[in-house]
Amino acid sequence: MYIIKYLESIFFAILLLAGFGYFTINVKKIIRNIKLGKEIDRSNNPSTRWKNMAMIALGQSKMVKRPVAGLLHIIVYAGFIIINLELLEIIIDGLFGTHRVFSFMGGFYNFLIGSFEILALLVLVAVLVFWTRRNIIKLKRFISPDLNGSPKKDANIILYFEVVLMSLFLLMNASDFWLQQAGVNHFTSVGSFPVSHFIAPFFNGMNESTVMMLEKTFWWLHIIGILIFMNYLYFSKHLHILLAFPNTYYADLNAKGKLDNLQSVTNEVKLMMDPNADPFAAPPADASAVPSKFGASDVMDLNWIQLLNAYTCTECGRCTSACPANQTGKKLSPRKIMMDTRDRLEEVGRNIDKNKGVFIPDNVSLLNNYITTEELWACTSCNACVEECPVNISPLSIIIDMRRYLVMEQSAAPQSLNAMMANIENNGAPWQYNQMDRLNWKEE
Repeated sequence: MYIIKYLESIFFAILLLAGFGYFTINVKKIIRNIKLGKEIDRSNNPSTRWKNMAMIALGQSKMVKRPVAGLLHIIVYAGFIIINLELLEIIIDGLFGTHRVFSFMGGFYNFLIGSFEILALLVLVAVLVFWTRRNIIKLKRFISPDLNGSPKKDANIILYFEVVLMSLFLLMNASDFWLQQAGVNHFTSVGSFPVSHFIAPFFNGMNESTVMMLEKTFWWLHIIGILIFMNYLYFSKHLHILLAFPNTYYADLNAKGKLDNLQSVTNEVKLMMDPNADPFAAPPADASAVPSKFGASDVMDLNWIQLLNAYTCTECGRCTSACPANQTGKKLSPRKIMMDTRDRLEEVGRNIDKNKGVFIPDNVSLLNNYITTEELWACTSCNACVEECPVNISPLSIIIDMRRYLVMEQSAAPQSLNAMMANIENNGAPWQYNQMDRLNWKEE
């Protein structure tokens, strides 16, 4: 018996190493891909940033703007936290062959287990509602074409994972409770089981060895399920479970509507306005002040915060449902902008993996191959998508950078925009009328 327990502990340790090892490899890939972006300084106002992270990522303050979805999400999120707390006890029990190692906490332990069970039941209810909203009611923001295929499957897979993990948790507790009541071996009476004690009668009529085998099976399936779920996050939109915290911390603190200026252009304008500057002087030796490209045509031209945004996107569609361009039938979907950026970044990452750490040009770019100019110019720059995002993602910043590339590198602005710019240059206003004729309308 001792040898079997020893072998079980060894197998459990190997399983943990494999699960966490693969997870670490994937995390390193994400960090490497994000670092492909340009450097940007977001270290200012740390106190405000910590507050934002606490309120938005941890406190879910922007989620509850839509009360039904917000409350359900908080329940599921709390269930995820519970899995991690419970995981610590499972790891210790698995490595050292103990049983409910934290039971020494007495009444507090009973309170924890009871709370976990009630929350697990609430998670099951919340998941059922989420599944119904997606697959039966079919809310408009969940049936958009940009969710066809793998994104829709991914959302349902996560819901199924939640059902399986919470069900195994309750079944594990129910069989444990039954064995405690039967006074079997080391199953001493610990914990409180307000939900699973209703499940325990299903084991009546079985012999003790069968229930012990079922309890062990539920236990193993639960930990294996957690490890699979943890590693599936890399391939899923649910990376936001982890990345929402740094994403909200590093979010732009400037007022919405304030666009950043290209430093190289700012320097040139200042030089033009300086009466003491020599217009024929050689440019400064600091080549870093002059970018190799204005704006962005591919993911490497974006900054690392924008790439972090792409990985953090929850695909909830709140941005797209609030977008006035999308509401009026335009092709633009801010959610698709973020999904396309992430897909292209993943493609670049696979290219680097395939070529031993070096990116080999593949004649593909984010602009045109993923995101069309029609989508970019449909944006009204209203910031509705930024305001709606529950984790402070800014699709607008990517759109603006790609527009800059089109205008400053390719002179590919729409004809209506070119006409407006020409009017401003010639007439000092967006309209085609001469300055002297602007007030003629009053004569009529």
